[in-house]
Amino acid sequence: MSKDTSTPEKRVRLSREQRQRQLLDVAWRLAREEGTDALTLPRMAEEAGVTKPLIYDHFSTRNGLLTALYQDFDERQTALIDAALEASVPTLEATARVIATSYVECVLSQGREIPGVLAGLAGSPELEAVKRDYQLVFIEKCRNALAPFIRPKKILQASFWAMLGAADALSHAAATREITVEQAQTELYEIIMAIVGRQPPA
Repeated sequence: MSKDTSTPEKRVRLSREQRQRQLLDVAWRLAREEGTDALTLPRMAEEAGVTKPLIYDHFSTRNGLLTALYQDFDERQTALIDAALEASVPTLEATARVIATSYVECVLSQGREIPGVLAGLAGSPELEAVKRDYQLVFIEKCRNALAPFIRPKKILQASFWAMLGAADALSHAAATREITVEQAQTELYEIIMAIVGRQPPA
């Protein structure tokens, strides 16, 4: 009988950023397969094959985990919109279409998970702070993207909040199949164009 001389595979030590990415991927999968109620820190440790202290070191609380998922969603949505704007034709119509299409597509990429994350964080100070910061960043991004096509007019801040509210409502309606993806994107595009078109002179 020959002796097995093979050496065990060396375990690769992940950086903190790599481990965070791994844990978030596990959390998204668990939320997709079982719903956000399954996202407890002990369950996360079990699913990821890591110790409970490691999970608590990364997220501290369940709200911390849900907030990290929302931030991850926001960062990917921002990257998607940035890339689409960079590649688009520099016209008002194309820019409005990119904003509408990209926003809906990113929400749909998480399917039913994002509504569950938001529901789990309802009323939490963590979510309110993170969500508010992202909303302001998104509004400023839209303002900068549309600015070259609306001078000497301007879009009022209230109009941007209306645009964002419509984007959220239409995206989630598409995610729950109340309307089609195309309907959500087309309606949001029309809303953006209408908001741009009705602004008074500066």
